[in-house]
Amino acid sequence: MARTPRILVIGAGVGGLAAAARLAAGGAQVTVLERALTPGGKMRAVQVDGAWVDAGPTVVTMRWAFEDLFAACGEDFAAQVKLTRAGALARHVWRDGAQLDLYADVERNAEAIRAFAGPSEAQGYLSFARAGQRAYRALDAPFIRAARPNPSQLVGRLARQSLADLVAFSPFSTYWRQLEKHFKHPRLKQLFGRYATYCGASPYEAAATMIVVPHVEREGSWIVAGGMRALALALAALAERKGAKLRYGCEVARLADDASFVETAQGERIEADAIVFNGDVGALGAGLLGGVARRAAPAAGPPSLSAITWCANAPAAAAWLRHNVLFGDDYGEEFDAVFRRQALPRDPTIYVCAQDRETGASAPEERLLILVNAPAHHAQAPLSDREIETCQQTTQQALARFGAKLDLSHAVRTAPADFERLFPGSRGALYGAPPHGWKASFARAGARTAVARLYLAGGTVHPGPGVPMAILSGAQAAKAAAQDLGLTFR
Repeated sequence: MARTPRILVIGAGVGGLAAAARLAAGGAQVTVLERALTPGGKMRAVQVDGAWVDAGPTVVTMRWAFEDLFAACGEDFAAQVKLTRAGALARHVWRDGAQLDLYADVERNAEAIRAFAGPSEAQGYLSFARAGQRAYRALDAPFIRAARPNPSQLVGRLARQSLADLVAFSPFSTYWRQLEKHFKHPRLKQLFGRYATYCGASPYEAAATMIVVPHVEREGSWIVAGGMRALALALAALAERKGAKLRYGCEVARLADDASFVETAQGERIEADAIVFNGDVGALGAGLLGGVARRAAPAAGPPSLSAITWCANAPAAAAWLRHNVLFGDDYGEEFDAVFRRQALPRDPTIYVCAQDRETGASAPEERLLILVNAPAHHAQAPLSDREIETCQQTTQQALARFGAKLDLSHAVRTAPADFERLFPGSRGALYGAPPHGWKASFARAGARTAVARLYLAGGTVHPGPGVPMAILSGAQAAKAAAQDLGLTFR
């Protein structure tokens, strides 16, 4: 009788948990090794005054990716995770008090933009929304859900599928040029340019395919009951119910040259027939898991955005929706600072997630995640404590102008160097390599590597960053491993 294949999954991030659940459901003996004490990876939460505050992603999009995962494992996602659809997507505010709220409804958004910037800009928004829908339709099956294609394969598939959809969003252009095709108003270009940062990119350099991001958000943005931590726990529980064993506080120090075992930081040797690596792919290229692992993934390119975040319990501010974006006056300077000068912006865009809004909670204090864009961590020239403190004061003063008088010195702060410590090899970047230029998406590693039976999953590999994309990467890793080991793919 054949022995049950033993598969190790390094990392209990979303991609690793998805791969573990599918492989265990397919009959493999799966063990997940996670250096942290909780699951979720970059979908993390921190405790502030005894309350859990989401410190990474704050909503679920592409719900179907989670439903597919649970269904593949014979379970019902809706029975395990309670979601509420967000009606309001975000409140956008500028320094002079101008404000624009956007919603999940296209026509409602058009009316709001008409009132904000006039009828021609409303028509521009409608054409922008249609282009985003067509781009998503064109890319969904041949790229988002598929194993990583090369450029010629993708263009060929797109041309056969719908040449009109391909032409509609000019995939070889930049996202900013896309915005300029649809909008004249500088604040609307600034607002919709922000979506490139969801993938860690500058809107001025990002690929035109970023136009799918606002479409995906508008199609369905879901709030998780119990926060994103509850989703991480549900994914871990799914993997365990399928038979996977999860070991927390277990750090992998080295991979064997033939991926037949790992050695932990505690000196333990664990045998494997295959390994799924769910850490930041930069850790392999940097040699953090041994020399052979360098062959497993492309050399690291320029890093994406990092961030400085503050998690706080603070007095409720009546002006907030759940998601809020406070824009500075010089958008170009912000990305010039981060990507060219590797410095903190002088007048940063500030994102605030008021996590108790739209949940029915009512209290004098509320949980807040506050975020500003920052450069990745550069070991030779890290951000100084003084620079970070100056940014904190600037952020605090900007929030006060919007009516939120907070003392961020009492918040839980995470800076780029902290993200590097949390996620080794990432250089503090939150999204792997930024999708700058049309070729960038094809430079990402896929599920298979140059090392036999070593596979990759997570937001730093194909199809890209974000929680649902990581779920899909886990499916690709599981499929490749199942094919090679003769398992049933779930």
